[in-house]
Amino acid sequence: MLNCHDVAKYFLAQTDEDAGDLMSNLKLQKLLYYAQGFHLALYDQPLFSESIEAWTHGPVVPEAYHIYKDYGSNAIPIPEDIDFSKYDQQTRELLDEVYSVYGQFSAWKLLSLIHEEEPWKDARQDNIIISHQALKKHFKTQLVNANE
Repeated sequence: MLNCHDVAKYFLAQTDEDAGDLMSNLKLQKLLYYAQGFHLALYDQPLFSESIEAWTHGPVVPEAYHIYKDYGSNAIPIPEDIDFSKYDQQTRELLDEVYSVYGQFSAWKLLSLIHEEEPWKDARQDNIIISHQALKKHFKTQLVNANE
């Protein structure tokens, strides 16, 4: 199993700075949420083991957040130490699809989408951790609706 840092590095490596594609910590956190949710819905197991919490500005993986928090709202540089051999084909396809669909949006657009989603809303009312069960249920519904 990958960890949240592996997934974060993969997303950061997808950014095209020459095209003006920049990744803030806020946006990165939202992509981690979507990747975990779709992985749970498709494969019935987490992509990474670290928990996702429902913070005011959307879902956050604290372990990844603290690594990149010093960048503030600025762009996080593309990592130079990424080892693509640790990502199997299935995982790469999922992460590429998540990036293709959600990476095009700004952090604030992603935030507004997520604030309408049950896993974040429910966790904000309850205990703050977004459960794997809630993610799986929500994203299975998303997949069914997308295929109709």
